[in-house]
Amino acid sequence: MTEAFAAFVDALRRDERVVVLHDFDADGVTAGVVLQRALERAGFKDVVRVIPTRERDAWAAPNRALLATHDPKALFVLDLGTRDEPLAAVPTCIIDHHRPDGVPPGALLLSAYEDDPIPNTSLMVYDLCASIADVRDLDWIAAIGVLSDLGEKAPFPLMAMVRERYSMKDLKDATALVNAARRASDYRPEVAARALLEHASPRELVTSAGEDVRWLREARAEVQREMAEAKKAAPKFVGKVALVRITSRCQIHPVIAQIWRTRLPKYVVLVANDGYLPGRVNFSMRTSSEVNLLDFLRAIDLGEGEGSYAHGHDRATGGSLPLARWELLLAKLGF
Repeated sequence: MTEAFAAFVDALRRDERVVVLHDFDADGVTAGVVLQRALERAGFKDVVRVIPTRERDAWAAPNRALLATHDPKALFVLDLGTRDEPLAAVPTCIIDHHRPDGVPPGALLLSAYEDDPIPNTSLMVYDLCASIADVRDLDWIAAIGVLSDLGEKAPFPLMAMVRERYSMKDLKDATALVNAARRASDYRPEVAARALLEHASPRELVTSAGEDVRWLREARAEVQREMAEAKKAAPKFVGKVALVRITSRCQIHPVIAQIWRTRLPKYVVLVANDGYLPGRVNFSMRTSSEVNLLDFLRAIDLGEGEGSYAHGHDRATGGSLPLARWELLLAKLGF
């Protein structure tokens, strides 16, 4: 994998625009920041990061249009899954840990889906980038992505390294601040990216008096308030599915799903948020059972229509559907 990555980078022109398209969560943002810095250190003169809209689906029309405005000559896609449809007619490298849903013609897919244990994307990017530049000072940034996706007990050497160099409390606080940028009602993940780029350590970030970090603290406080309210919602059950419904402009449904997953280990937990995007229901599914959620959802035929769902991980997935298709999904589930 490392050799393929290094060969892909080596074949690119250093004077042409390289676009890094990455997810808006802590894993995606940290992966994007690490890759940006590594490419710059490897001699690339025009590296641009692009973060999708709140809809998240990189293949959705608004995000394809957003990508086109940046006129990439080469493209990296991080932590956004993969499809067989190209995003741009340029050399493309996809780095990801979700279940692959196809590969664009001619693209290089570097996937960790079949690894055991499966690393997160920022860890993959950090390890790969060591082959093209010195990124040792970016270890704490990659570790934030690991903490967000896998927790502090993730069995990877990077976590043992950062424990020796940094305070785990600072790393956890930094992770919460970075995640707040995408969870807050005011969607501004680029603020988190700037904070990572402008500080040299997690301690420097979490103690900063700068404008970006002040905003991140306010965003985190809003998310905590919304979480406190959403935790009051009770599940309804049909078979082995537990449905929890909330209404919030904040992206808290994945966190609520994770909480209920531990409380209801034998169930498929479905947390639906009808306040996140106008006219749509965004939902997260989690389980501690042996049910493969991707297969579970894909077995439900909703027909052709708008929206996206059933991409991601075997036991952590979700989607975004217009109201009519959401109601159809509920009916198919028996609610």
